[in-house]
Amino acid sequence: MKVEFAPLNIPLARRLQTAAVLQWVLSFLLLAQVCLGIIVLLIIYNYWFLYIPYLTWLYFDWQTPEQGGRRSDWVRSWTIWRYFKDYFPIQLVKTWDLDPSHNYIFGFHPHGVLVVGAFGNFCTNYSEFKELFPGFTAYLHVLPFWFRCPFFREYLMSSGPVSVSKKSVSHVLRKEGGGNISVIVLGGAEESLDAHPGKFTLFIRQRKGFVKMALTHGAYLVPVFSFGENELFKQISNPEGSWLRTVQEKLQKIMGFALPLFHARGIFQYNFGLMPYRKPIHTVGLYPWHMEVPGLVFELELQLLVYATATWSSSSIFDLHHSSWQGWMLNPLSKARDSHTSWILVGGPPHPCSSDPAPNLRAD
Repeated sequence: MKVEFAPLNIPLARRLQTAAVLQWVLSFLLLAQVCLGIIVLLIIYNYWFLYIPYLTWLYFDWQTPEQGGRRSDWVRSWTIWRYFKDYFPIQLVKTWDLDPSHNYIFGFHPHGVLVVGAFGNFCTNYSEFKELFPGFTAYLHVLPFWFRCPFFREYLMSSGPVSVSKKSVSHVLRKEGGGNISVIVLGGAEESLDAHPGKFTLFIRQRKGFVKMALTHGAYLVPVFSFGENELFKQISNPEGSWLRTVQEKLQKIMGFALPLFHARGIFQYNFGLMPYRKPIHTVGLYPWHMEVPGLVFELELQLLVYATATWSSSSIFDLHHSSWQGWMLNPLSKARDSHTSWILVGGPPHPCSSDPAPNLRAD
């Protein structure tokens, strides 16, 4: 295999973009382990004046990720995040105005390998979020596992993520006055194992918890789709039933998170490495859905109706170029939509308001 090296005369801005994404990937993959190693070394070498105050404070601060977290506008405004966003680039597209007097759940698809679009749009101050959704605060919900790592949890919370536990989502949605958005990556770890270029496999059949939360707190459901998310990395082939997929699924059940074996490009060459490809990401949200429910009585039929209405309305995203919203969309979105892509939606009934069952969503 001939290695294709990057040219030497690359503009400084592009090199800074590469450096920004590199630190993010390394932080995602290694920083938690490094932080855990630091606390272990402090204990082994008996630096009690460092680890005892921290562990004491950690004990009292343990519930913070479920109580809105502890974001820092200073960290979210680091210039490195602007270069991170421009590397791909990442674009947030609004198709519907939201009322800031209500709270919302953004049902985010697809997970991809590293959920780049969700982080870039909702965990930094360099996306279009503040301009498109004035008066709103977005909370990206991630696995509780990450908040159990000493030191790393502080760095993670500073960007805005909070736990995806039921208690954490309830804390966001029950805030009075509205203007709060819970961003939940619905497919989770299971969906990341099917994040292959040219195909979207969405896992939604068993995802009913967020619907119950919306009904409980009267929140609106907004389907969100991130075009380009699955184009950033390639995975080693892991079809259903293969030995690799079996091992990955078993590890997922044990650890709570998946381990996709991914690869893409390198820092100074384009053939191999863990750096994502420079592919545009267009994150698109549809109109909100809401249904009033008396009390906390959850009838199965009602759950499924609201769930189908909320999740399957995301199928309309794939036909935006045929709709009256076309004038609101950016040209790059049409390019992303028109690429040769196989759409597979795992589970769920057809959209109750559509005469065409799951248009553009299933390919043999």
